[in-house]
Amino acid sequence: MTKYRFQDDYSEGCHPKVLDILQTTNMVQQQGYGYDEYSQKAKELIKAQMQNENSLVYFVSGGTQANLIVISSLLRPHEAVISADTGHINTHETGAIENTGHKILTCHSADGKLKISDIQFQLDYHGRNPHMVKPRMVYISNSTELGTVYNKSELIELYSFCQSNNLLLFVDGARLGAALTSAGNDVSLKDMGIYTDVFYIGGTKNGALLGEAIVINNMDLQLDFEYYLKQKGALTSKSRTIGIQFLALFQDDLFYNIALHANKMASTIADALKEKGVEFLVEPMSNQLFPIFSNATIAFFEKEL
Repeated sequence: MTKYRFQDDYSEGCHPKVLDILQTTNMVQQQGYGYDEYSQKAKELIKAQMQNENSLVYFVSGGTQANLIVISSLLRPHEAVISADTGHINTHETGAIENTGHKILTCHSADGKLKISDIQFQLDYHGRNPHMVKPRMVYISNSTELGTVYNKSELIELYSFCQSNNLLLFVDGARLGAALTSAGNDVSLKDMGIYTDVFYIGGTKNGALLGEAIVINNMDLQLDFEYYLKQKGALTSKSRTIGIQFLALFQDDLFYNIALHANKMASTIADALKEKGVEFLVEPMSNQLFPIFSNATIAFFEKEL
């Protein structure tokens, strides 16, 4: 019996079209450090889909690197970031944010999503200036670590609240493709360019060998960002290797087609499990599924068949 593993997005390399463009351009000489024509074209494609020429796009190797650089560069030493307790920066990044000197203020969330009341609680609780850290950024993931998805009204509500309370809204988009192609989604890439200060587009979990595209919409935050990239070791000399992958992904809707296929396959699995009476931690909305199995069933699946 053939055994398939569904525990992560890293079991294979990349989409054949991504591999093909890397191969066919391999010996074409280009400038380094992101000045190659492929990276420039990829950035223009992304900004065109966002319909926002004022945004700046930067390519980095991975999600933790993107989170660390964005948060540490935009916060002053006494400022903190608010996150759901399941947020990736809180659970799976080895204290990377805390290591930069910034506290993560966590809110319990049964579905992985932050609500206005969660943020307000942290603002109220940390109001004893200057004796406590100052909340300055709100971090959310879309899709979340539980596979749930923010709809447009929720995104607008969060952004408006942040605007009214001098907070920055930063969206971890490691699984943004899954969110934008979710069956119930009504958020577009254009909306991401309007209703966030900063977000990133995940390539690693959606067809690329590696790479994320950081997008800075708030023009007040754009100054000198490339210095942080260089200082943190994220400005690679062969940046073309990441940029050209996003060029492939954003040509002919490949980025969306890959994510849509993943969501459809996950939905097929979810429907089959539901027919067997299996319940889920949260209602499946994207390509992340959290079925609730007995310990005996889990032990069976973990055996080498």
